[in-house]
Amino acid sequence: MTPTSFTDLVKQNRSCRRFDATHVIEMDTLKGLIELARYTASGANMQPLKYILVNHPEKNDAVYQSLGWAAYLKDWKGPGNDEKPTAYIVITGDSTLAKNYWCDHGIAAQTILLSARDQGLAGCMFAAINHKKLRSDLSIDEHLDILLVLALGKPVETAQIDDVGPDGSIKYWRDEQQVHHVPKRGLDELIHATW
Repeated sequence: MTPTSFTDLVKQNRSCRRFDATHVIEMDTLKGLIELARYTASGANMQPLKYILVNHPEKNDAVYQSLGWAAYLKDWKGPGNDEKPTAYIVITGDSTLAKNYWCDHGIAAQTILLSARDQGLAGCMFAAINHKKLRSDLSIDEHLDILLVLALGKPVETAQIDDVGPDGSIKYWRDEQQVHHVPKRGLDELIHATW
């Protein structure tokens, strides 16, 4: 489904964990996502983020094995071979340029994911990363701090936003049709005060 407005784009940009493993994401597409991310805000305009782009099957598998998949889904260990991501972006912070990356990587990651969604792709942002394994498998220099990994691909899962129920649980879940349900707190609960 192609978004028709910015509101649609944001609502459709759910964390996706199941992809069409036959859909190749070209390196030029990944570079285009970074081209857009480079225009995002940066604390003190230090611009310390560096990106590692991965779309080679062997390296994709190495990144996949370094990630923690969907902690709330206890009986699901991650996508099967036919539903794995076909590209990754590793977001790092260059410690020779800055010692604090503030929220730069969050801003960049969300921009990348929104742009991917606008192009018919989807992704998932990971902070549950085996840093040592990933650093070794991708030969990441020590001066680059691993901050986030974005898994990308053509989505094959349906996600639905639900209101948080009476039990207050915010845990995402899947129904019998494998629709991924994401509970969200209501607006009244989020707004602490108005003046």
